[in-house]
Amino acid sequence: MRKSPIRRAGAALAAVTSLALAATACGGTTKEDVKNEGGAAASAGKADPNAATKKGLTVGFLPKQVNNPYFTVADRGGEKALKELGSRYKEVGPSSATDTSGQVSYVNTLTQQQVDAMAVSAQDPGALCTALKQAMRGGIKVVTYDSDTKPECRNAFISQASAEDLGRTEVRLLAEQIDYRGEIAILSAAQTATNQNTWIEFMKKELQDPKYKDIELVKVAYGNDDAQQSFQQTQGLLQEYPRLKGIISPTTVGIKAAAQYLSGSKYKGKVKLTGLGTPNDMRKYVKNGTVEAFELWDPAKLGELAARTAVALASGQITGKEGETFTAGAMGEYTIGADGVIALGKPTVFDAGNIDEFDF
Repeated sequence: MRKSPIRRAGAALAAVTSLALAATACGGTTKEDVKNEGGAAASAGKADPNAATKKGLTVGFLPKQVNNPYFTVADRGGEKALKELGSRYKEVGPSSATDTSGQVSYVNTLTQQQVDAMAVSAQDPGALCTALKQAMRGGIKVVTYDSDTKPECRNAFISQASAEDLGRTEVRLLAEQIDYRGEIAILSAAQTATNQNTWIEFMKKELQDPKYKDIELVKVAYGNDDAQQSFQQTQGLLQEYPRLKGIISPTTVGIKAAAQYLSGSKYKGKVKLTGLGTPNDMRKYVKNGTVEAFELWDPAKLGELAARTAVALASGQITGKEGETFTAGAMGEYTIGADGVIALGKPTVFDAGNIDEFDF
């Protein structure tokens, strides 16, 4: 839980995210995404909040997918923080957002290289656990960010926002746009993605409120965080459900692909679209009337907090136990919650009135 105000994104990220986000994956587990399975794997010994911040550490970043603009922004936020802290950044990872075995191999690589800490965005909550536990037994501190593992497989998890906030607010955004009436669909990422499934469960819970009695969720489709598949899934949804009124896509790949399809079709302005996207990615679709409003967090701040947490762990200032606090530079003070979760902050809603104030 942070005590300092949430800062808006810096314009310095423009060059990175001006790339086409055709392959962008939002990923993103949040603090409710993985049920309590024994708590975070805190290291032996007590935290010393007054311990000096170690320099010369090596922190390996392992995103779901390298050369992915979303993770490029997040990881550069981590790289910038590590440089400021006097430590070394390195990034490794698979080229596919669904190559779980590849992620396991890269965890093993970082372990063999004896990095001091690693920041991992997990493709699967359990598949990386054996490798991550081996890394921790070797003294490597493990932080997950964007998408979590089981709590016992890492020291801390950087949650971009509350899973409940994300799931429920996306339903509220869409409901307002369709006047609380009509058929809707969800365009998700991979069918096994912990984060997506948890958000969708909260969407379904929100839809149980009587005020949504005239809204029907007709289908959950999966684009596997692939731009072409997501585009095709959008097309398929509209063919299968010609009376569809709206789509929620809680993934930056999906929402952009859906917006691309809608903007060039007869459904533009008629079928509403919301979800999770980046301002630079969605700006033209907001301005041309395809999308009214969507939301997200600042991925650079997510990466920065992951890096600062990794260094705090490696320095012995925290162990990942609930109630511990630490200062993350200019980001302010954070408190570790249950299961080793550290929440970045609430998501921001972007629309025509504020989208030009953000550049990421």
